[in-house]
Amino acid sequence: MSVSLSTVHILVDDPDAALAFYRDALGLSVVNEVAQGDFRWITLATESQPEVAIVLSHPRVGRSEADGDAVAAMLAKGELRPVHLRSDDLEGTFARVAETPGADILQEPADQPWGVRDGAVRDPAGNMIRIEQA
Repeated sequence: MSVSLSTVHILVDDPDAALAFYRDALGLSVVNEVAQGDFRWITLATESQPEVAIVLSHPRVGRSEADGDAVAAMLAKGELRPVHLRSDDLEGTFARVAETPGADILQEPADQPWGVRDGAVRDPAGNMIRIEQA
């Protein structure tokens, strides 16, 4: 039996700002975009792992109004779990992120006691993204 990662969901409140971050700054490719009413799902992939889908969606999609409001509030506070990514050019990635409107550098790249060189940013929606050197 073999089990592998297929999809990671990242909640975003502004899909255009999210695209500027994930596509333009991080270099992910848009694989699919699906609109439903006022919302849309954007599926991205990396060149090195095209089989792993990264889906950007709004916190209110598929939830009751109360649950959507609660999740949106957690997103706004930056309280959702971080996503960990890997880059073959950590310094270059951070330079592009620093130029992206709405992105916020939380920790510049540094050697960590757990054995990796990484740094942390917030995407325009407030999600923490840790990026490590490949």
